[in-house]
Amino acid sequence: MVPHLVTALTGPINELEQRILESTPVIERWFRLEWMEHTPPFYSSVDVRNAGFKLAPVDTNLFPGGWNHLTPEMLPLAVQAAMAAIEKICPEAKNLLLVPENSTDTFYLSNLAQLQRIFYQAGLNVRLGSLSNDIKAPTTIDLPGGDSVTLEPLLRSKRRLGLKHFDPCTILLNNDLSAGAPGILEDLHEQYLLPPLHAGWSVRRKSQHFKAYEEVAKRFGKLLGMDPWLITPMFNQCGQVDFAEPHGLECLRANTDALLAKIRRKYKEYGINEKPFVLLKADNGSGGRGILTVRDAKDIDQLSPKARTCMATTQAGQPVSEVIIQEGVLTNERINAAVAEPVVYMMDRYVVGGFYRVHADRGVDENLNAPGASFVPLAFEHSAQLPQPGAKPGASVPNRFYMYGVIGRLAMLAASYELEATDPDAEVYE
Repeated sequence: MVPHLVTALTGPINELEQRILESTPVIERWFRLEWMEHTPPFYSSVDVRNAGFKLAPVDTNLFPGGWNHLTPEMLPLAVQAAMAAIEKICPEAKNLLLVPENSTDTFYLSNLAQLQRIFYQAGLNVRLGSLSNDIKAPTTIDLPGGDSVTLEPLLRSKRRLGLKHFDPCTILLNNDLSAGAPGILEDLHEQYLLPPLHAGWSVRRKSQHFKAYEEVAKRFGKLLGMDPWLITPMFNQCGQVDFAEPHGLECLRANTDALLAKIRRKYKEYGINEKPFVLLKADNGSGGRGILTVRDAKDIDQLSPKARTCMATTQAGQPVSEVIIQEGVLTNERINAAVAEPVVYMMDRYVVGGFYRVHADRGVDENLNAPGASFVPLAFEHSAQLPQPGAKPGASVPNRFYMYGVIGRLAMLAASYELEATDPDAEVYE
């Protein structure tokens, strides 16, 4: 279920990791039963932090934009998962329309080229339809490494969306809709739109996601007989904050203070000699923008004008009024002495690969999704695929990436709960 990848972890296996590895058959059966009841997001990526004593997701992206960071060896896994996902939705599909962000960044466009490659190998004609008013005719952009992408203007009829001489069965969004859903994407009742519009950041909230994740983690913790806190970032939320004025900071102070106190109690319970911290983030997505590390509620009163300006709007320029206060999870992983965190990539219910986000200028308690970050692909651990003939049971190297795949899938399952709960056309889940 999870690729056998080499990770940056080289130390001894700790108790939490051991418990997850030993429980593989139980875990896989549990996931199988969950996916019989719930529909996974079409694709997703999850940022994971491993503090040694705690392993938790800190962000779940339903419009992942880093497919170009997966190695060529991972593509067959992604292609198989793409086939499974498409077969469930539209088995007769032959045309896929990919609608991207309005970005000319070559890293992002390389991600689109990789997605096109994956779905082409899955047996689909794939073309890119741009929401940008600047794209008035097919526009080809050459990329480093010899790839290129062609952006085309979208054409909307009464009930369908497509391109000139291209009528797709399925429309795949690689645009997180932070600025809201454009009208051209609404009321497409004859086509499959993936992910659905209510997965976009104009509707979605991190606090809703982590509330769903808490429920998933409680049930998973009960299954394994473990404290769900070991895999869960605690959080609070404030709904009416204005960093520009400033207004609503008393809510932030009170909730930050309360959360830090809860973390301190947990640290004391487990004998952890670290100073707790929290992260303040825009509740409706930020693209890595406007994230603050806070170790004391008093720090909120002393925010610099620059920090307030940074927190006041999201990446799409939308004003921030809702803030999630999330328990900070340290990362104890390093690549070339720089702080690193694993990112798990999934399509349908399958883990298809991963890489490390690395930031040489950030600390173990800071957000790494920031300018200056780099990405290090993970390689397959060929020596650990099968035990050697005559080897003793358990002699093969354990799949250390497996636990990241488990956390990634727990977050993906939480996202499916979350989307069911916010779907305007569905009943709320119990």
